[in-house]
Amino acid sequence: EPVRLGFDVEILKAEVDAAGYDIVIEANGVMRHIQLKGSFNGSKVYQQGINAKLGKKPSGCVVWLGFDAETLNLGPFYWFGGAPGESLPDISGLKKAKHSKANAQGEKTERANTYVLRRTRCETIGTLDGLIDRLFG
Repeated sequence: EPVRLGFDVEILKAEVDAAGYDIVIEANGVMRHIQLKGSFNGSKVYQQGINAKLGKKPSGCVVWLGFDAETLNLGPFYWFGGAPGESLPDISGLKKAKHSKANAQGEKTERANTYVLRRTRCETIGTLDGLIDRLFG
């Protein structure tokens, strides 16, 4: 069944992945810069790298999509962000992310402007309607 928003929505997509967000959605007078993440339900993925530049964007947030690997049904959703109009919570205390491949010296160096967000730091939201309410009030 389609979700009925009750307000106009504009969606913009970033051309490159350097700005810290994947999409911008404006609805209900709120502009959200959103970094999208995803993992199938039951996955051992418990953390994701997030870009520090997201914290400088209006109402920046992370939406981590859980999905059923067989049916592709969405949910639950994991949310990291502030209320509409508020910036991303401070991420400077999070662990810095490292490159997945080692350099010539065998060291995995820190990734610039990237922090590790653990799923336990996110709020779990069970429905798409709940996610829309969290995003736009």
